Amino acid sequence: MPMEMSPLIISLKTASLATVITFFAGLYAAHRIVKQKRFKGLIDGLFTLPMVLPPTVVGFFLLLVFGKNSAIGRFLALFDVSVVFSWAATVISAVVVSFPMMYRTTRGAFEQLDMNLIYAARTLGLSETRIFWAVILPNSWPGVMAGAILAFARALGEFGATIMIAGNIPGKTQTVSTAIYLAVQAGNRELAYQWVAVAVLISFAVIMLMNYWTNRQGGAVPRFY
Repeated sequence: MPMEMSPLIISLKTASLATVITFFAGLYAAHRIVKQKRFKGLIDGLFTLPMVLPPTVVGFFLLLVFGKNSAIGRFLALFDVSVVFSWAATVISAVVVSFPMMYRTTRGAFEQLDMNLIYAARTLGLSETRIFWAVILPNSWPGVMAGAILAFARALGEFGATIMIAGNIPGKTQTVSTAIYLAVQAGNRELAYQWVAVAVLISFAVIMLMNYWTNRQGGAVPRFY
């Protein structure tokens, strides 16, 4: 019996959109934190927290935020919109759990940048916005892209938070990870093996892509500390 490919399609769509959102959010957060003076440690801890929390705990907090009894949930209900058990929920959970990967790696790249480049740009009269796009980002690009690749891989493999807030609805919210869980629960080991093979191949391809990219860009190594 051929595999139903919807979990793979949903996983790729979810991870792709989550990576786009995480990319810009991570850039902004990392840039702000590097320049932050007050409460830097506290804000950094909040941004990094989803990386160390159990995914089910992250999913629980997302349920509190977007559930029908929450302020956001009640507001969305006015427009007949529900986040829980929807595809949007898979994207939200993927964004939350993958954001720290993008943020921490990008922050490390920004912190390694030679400050003399920024000082020189300021003496030339460039605005801070112009300096970011013309100086900081191009010179940090290897680390930024490594963070984006890692964020994509993390979003692609997300399970705990996804199953808490999005469920495991075939053709709607069922991703590769949740499809493996369902196959194991149903005792269908053959299907589970097939999806595990798909997940391993994609993950390995992502790792090889990151290694290729960092080697091409001069061996930049992403930092998580």
